[in-house]
Amino acid sequence: MIQDIKTRIANLNWESIQNDLDEQGFAKLPVILTKEECEYFIELYCEEESYRTTINMMRYRFGNGEYKYFSYPLPEIIQSLRESFYLELVKTANRWLGYLKKTEQFPDHLQDFLNTCEKYEQTRPTPLLLKYETGGFNCLHQDLYGDLFFPFQVVFVLNQRDKDFCGGESLLVEQIPRAQSRGHVITLEQGSALIFPTNYRPVLGKKGYYKNTIRHGVSTVTSGARYGLGIIFHDSK
Repeated sequence: MIQDIKTRIANLNWESIQNDLDEQGFAKLPVILTKEECEYFIELYCEEESYRTTINMMRYRFGNGEYKYFSYPLPEIIQSLRESFYLELVKTANRWLGYLKKTEQFPDHLQDFLNTCEKYEQTRPTPLLLKYETGGFNCLHQDLYGDLFFPFQVVFVLNQRDKDFCGGESLLVEQIPRAQSRGHVITLEQGSALIFPTNYRPVLGKKGYYKNTIRHGVSTVTSGARYGLGIIFHDSK
């Protein structure tokens, strides 16, 4: 199964995905996880020993729902997803640094990047499972966790829209300098994913590239329960 996942990710149309990331800042992916893999994650949600912490969103005024950060060592399938996506997304991450005339570069492999995170005292894993029941939502936010962050993250929906839940769309709000913000509403099918910026995206203007800040969230779940999987590449303090 693990090697199959690596192959599925490698076989995505990365030229088109990278173009979408450059042109609009995010990319909607086709179904990657099988129904059985999605069900595995939903079942895993109840196994408390797999997680380092559980967050009640209402307690911190983050929204209405719950999410759980995995502990190290990560489940093999999570590790595989994290490593495989990083291999492709680091290419766009470094291209974006070039657009902004930054000289630093992200390393080619995830473990080398995590070694750098450790130097910033960011050592806690950040992949997570999320659950929203009827009335649940996630306020607009960014997942930075420290001074060092990777510019992309990936989120999967694990159950069936319009069958297991209604509502619960992925939200992206793009803050455009000296203008009003732009919103994107993205619906995902079971096992499909969205790649989006952790903090900002570069946009070409008359005087070169500038940054548009991006925040993300989840709209209100109007019925049922929505499960999600988040793949974040930088570790947390």
